[in-house]
Amino acid sequence: MQATIGLICVRTFLNLIPVSLAMASAAALCQNTPVPPAQTPALVQSAFANELKAAQDTTHPMRYRMRKSSPRLTTTKELIETEDGTVAMLVAVDDKPLTPADAEKEQDRLQTLLNDPSKQRHRKQSEADDMERALKVLRVMPTAFLYADAGPVTTGAGTAEKFTFVPNPNFDPPDLETHALTALSGELLIDTAQARVVRLEGHLQQDVDFGWGILGRLSKGGWIIIDQAQVGEGAWRVVKFQMQMTGRLLIRTRTFETTEEQSHFSSVPAGLGYQQAISMLHNASPPNAAGGR
Repeated sequence: MQATIGLICVRTFLNLIPVSLAMASAAALCQNTPVPPAQTPALVQSAFANELKAAQDTTHPMRYRMRKSSPRLTTTKELIETEDGTVAMLVAVDDKPLTPADAEKEQDRLQTLLNDPSKQRHRKQSEADDMERALKVLRVMPTAFLYADAGPVTTGAGTAEKFTFVPNPNFDPPDLETHALTALSGELLIDTAQARVVRLEGHLQQDVDFGWGILGRLSKGGWIIIDQAQVGEGAWRVVKFQMQMTGRLLIRTRTFETTEEQSHFSSVPAGLGYQQAISMLHNASPPNAAGGR
């Protein structure tokens, strides 16, 4: 399953809005693809159409490394995308290689996964559920905002067109996952040659209440930054995701502060099974704990 910008966006909001609340809103799900406002720039519409298509593409599975850091903990994992869902192996904690004992525990965990296919089926179903939510977010992105062209900019990969965006006052969010978009403003960079999103930066300009504030609230001032790049053979992936948000569920307040960096991409055969991926991870030599591209 590809980690496109749509999946990362929806992961952000699923971190902030408990899945139970999102599922409670399923009856309100709009099944139709919204029609973008007449003033939505054509490049924006094309880019999100391409992201929507890429989110459903399984022809370019990848092996890669993910370094996830928060104030409490930093972990580095080796991941392989397969037709049975993604398989991951922990290789470092706080940028230090696993101890021999912890490395043996991780190998034992993979062996348990290999011996019990139901665990991997459960993971694949979770990924499929995330994908469905991601598609909902992607479908409304051209509709949820009003975009203004801010001109060309130079990026490390070439030329991109910069757009600013603010909430569309006529947008009626169909579910909880998309409700937070009603308070998000920011900037969007689109690769002009391939019409792909290379950067999205969003800031919450006001508090977002769920259930009139009874169920929960996202606090003003939270932000996300997503960087995406071409990583080989025409495949695009999110290479960096940063988020800082404060949310309240009922009476509990929690701050989400995390950075995810994905690197060391390499292609794996289409149709690869999860058992083969586990074998590849079993036989892999531990990567440099510090990561990097």
